[in-house]
Amino acid sequence: MKIVDVCAFYSPRGGGVRTYIEQKLRIGSQLGHEIVVIVPGETRSITERGPGARIVTLPSPRFPLDRKYGYFADEPALHDALSAEHPDVVEVSSPWRSPAMVARWRGSARRSLVMHADPLSAYAYRWFAPVLSRPSIDRSFERYWEHLRYLGGAFDMTVCANRDLARRLVEGGVAGVRVHPLGVETGVFSAAHRDSGLRARLLNLCGLGADALLLVAAGRLAPEKRWPMVINAVAAASLHRPVGLVLLGEGREKRAIRAAIGGNPHIRLFEPERDRTAFAAILASADAVVHGCEAETFCMVAAEARASGTFVIVPDAGGAADHARGGAGLTYKAGNMFSLTNAIRTVGAGAVHRRNAGDVVSNVEHFERLFADYGHMVRRSQVA
Repeated sequence: MKIVDVCAFYSPRGGGVRTYIEQKLRIGSQLGHEIVVIVPGETRSITERGPGARIVTLPSPRFPLDRKYGYFADEPALHDALSAEHPDVVEVSSPWRSPAMVARWRGSARRSLVMHADPLSAYAYRWFAPVLSRPSIDRSFERYWEHLRYLGGAFDMTVCANRDLARRLVEGGVAGVRVHPLGVETGVFSAAHRDSGLRARLLNLCGLGADALLLVAAGRLAPEKRWPMVINAVAAASLHRPVGLVLLGEGREKRAIRAAIGGNPHIRLFEPERDRTAFAAILASADAVVHGCEAETFCMVAAEARASGTFVIVPDAGGAADHARGGAGLTYKAGNMFSLTNAIRTVGAGAVHRRNAGDVVSNVEHFERLFADYGHMVRRSQVA
């Protein structure tokens, strides 16, 4: 098949979506498919990534709130780019403007909306949950739900990477919902990388000895990640047992997060570790990985921790919650610092055990299953 991904969230300096796109280009061509990714950028360009794999950049404005990203603004140019490719399947990796543009394209390709974002959880639920119930918030955002239902009718399938989002979309009347959990680089992340010396060095950076609990966290420094809540919960839990937190990340909230840390010597903020092998060793050497965001569509860092045999402490909503199932971690009430504090204390008391990571989906398996679903979709349309 020829699969074209219209990906508004891609940036050469991006994070999880960029990693996913790079994997798709590499693995898709290995599986015998042609993969083209259309992304917004400064100029029109074509970048070959190997046989049957390339990135096409369309000139686009910068996104005002984060200028390393762009957004598609020229619908005719996007339609022309799609028509020039003659795809069998078009993916769109955004719930915003670009899927509506693709829905209006007159080509015959099958279409898949991939939910790489959950705006209601990231914004509306987080902002208004203290004063309104979720049903009330949903009613207030009925126009967005109408938009999602329109897309569900215009696309052949809506792909979610977690059960929570899929359930909410189905309950909201969105058609064609499929669950396809993302995959992990199982050749990189493994419990075999656990290193007691590295663990001791990380705790030493936190001013603690080897008898302390080592927590690791990683992700963008953004409001929806709730890092101040995580920091406050770690500080509260450390009243009962020494706890060190190593937080790896960058983003616009760095100043606020440093303020939340204050003078606490046991909580350290570092730049992201971009060496995947080194990062895998950090995850495997932690006593637990902690996460604060209930708006994750998958939560790659929790999946990588699971593959590393490392316990996870995650909210009970969103993509992160899936990685605690089967005894792989503890969930706490999303957005609740006291519930998170209690979960950290439970782990610190030694009431949990490491698990085998044998049920983790690899990135190759993810694309095999997703593309097989696309193949069935294309064949059904040919028969019809």
